[in-house]
Amino acid sequence: MTVGEMTERSERPVVLDGPFTTRQLLRIDEAMRTADRATGLVFSIYVGALEEPIREHAERLHRQLAEPDRGVLVALSPNQRRLEVVTGAEARRRIPDRDAKLAALSMVAAFGGGDLAGGIVAGLDQLASRAKLAR
Repeated sequence: MTVGEMTERSERPVVLDGPFTTRQLLRIDEAMRTADRATGLVFSIYVGALEEPIREHAERLHRQLAEPDRGVLVALSPNQRRLEVVTGAEARRRIPDRDAKLAALSMVAAFGGGDLAGGIVAGLDQLASRAKLAR
């Protein structure tokens, strides 16, 4: 398996050969679990190449989730320097596009400083915080 392949069993991407250490993967996984529990939504991360058009590819990945209506997908392609946040219908009611864009901007700032894992964790926290407010 390569970075970014998704599994049906857990809705979570499986990363075997990627840019993260085991410790970073554990931090990201814990951030996703915390966001899931706090909001009732399902957060997923994809890290890997995104085909053109980028947004459409991210939306296709989002539709593959077990619960796309409640899903929030953060799709990141470090080599292409691209990031997409895709929300399902229920998630979008609680995380408006404006707030998703603000979370994306904070992630990009961290990525620019070389901190992929920290950026993802911070972005998940920001997205979850917004979703909790809208409950």
